Amino acid sequence: MPQINVLPKEVYQLIAAGEVVERPSSVVKEMIENSVDAGAKNITVEIKNGGSTYIRITDDGCGISRDDVKKVFV
Repeated sequence: MPQINVLPKEVYQLIAAGEVVERPSSVVKEMIENSVDAGAKNITVEIKNGGSTYIRITDDGCGISRDDVKKVFV
């Protein structure tokens, strides 16, 4: 399972400045890329109302370890 590393503040602020979600398709693209990075072989995308009210991405990737959850939601 890949490990999540916390980036220095000055680095993640630069990344965040360039990652503006302009429309639901941007969210779907990012989530599918995450699924592929996690080694997913099967990815399901569910969308309602063009993604404005509901988007769900389901995959069979490796997921996230319990220890890394704390790093993601800081």
